[in-house]
Amino acid sequence: MKKLICSIFVLMAGFAPVIAQEDGAGCKDPALFTRMPGYHIYRCEDLQFDKFEFKISDNKTQIVEGHSLFIMYDLNENVQAPSPLQTVRNYTNAAKKIGGQVVYEWDDAGPNAVFKVVKNGVEAWAAIYASYNGSYNIHVIEKEAMKQDVVADASSMASSINETGKVAVYGIYFDTGKATLKPESQPTMLEIAKLLKTNPGLKLYVVGHTDNTGAFDANMKLSMDRAAAVVNALVSKQSVNAASLKACGDGPTSPVATNDTEEGKALNRRVELVKQ
Repeated sequence: MKKLICSIFVLMAGFAPVIAQEDGAGCKDPALFTRMPGYHIYRCEDLQFDKFEFKISDNKTQIVEGHSLFIMYDLNENVQAPSPLQTVRNYTNAAKKIGGQVVYEWDDAGPNAVFKVVKNGVEAWAAIYASYNGSYNIHVIEKEAMKQDVVADASSMASSINETGKVAVYGIYFDTGKATLKPESQPTMLEIAKLLKTNPGLKLYVVGHTDNTGAFDANMKLSMDRAAAVVNALVSKQSVNAASLKACGDGPTSPVATNDTEEGKALNRRVELVKQ
């Protein structure tokens, strides 16, 4: 799991010293931020991989996936609460100082803001919600692709091909806009090779698919290039018979889900093995 650098923001000072109240068990500040002085962590939730829907305009949201951290802060006893706006401004100003971008601000039972920061190659999104009762919470997502723990094996691929004539494969990875296979594709490539070697008479179209982001012609070319990269890797590295494979590119023309959501786009970016 990628981690951001240790706390780099020092938020406003000037509150009188108080007796610190204990944080919730196992809770700590996110690596990206310190907390407002005079606060303790009431509750937190740290998930290796999850998603959060960030508000980016009056009527639009964006789902971001990755390492998820939610923290709820409560004011210590005998501490004067800052204004909600003061709390939100501390976070957004700190983000700006290291090149972060405020994506959207609004007021809904208190000021709120969404911002993102790219640091050491990690893109982090954060949403801060400050209430008029003195408490506030922050939700941080360190954006990243999920580590694939489950890979379709040769047997399940064969079953799907026998039943439907094709199988969608999601364990093949490329960088955005590129057709170079990433190393984490290796387990799936080995299973495809096993499928073909176990069934020597099987011939397949290797079909690349994309979502609808970008120009149509570019997506058509990209899908073909990715399919060809899979075929070339199977032939050159796994000794699969070249005559049993043919690369094809369908670009965005055969979606299996809506392209209106990030989840749907992820399902549409796939490689399919289709029986010839």
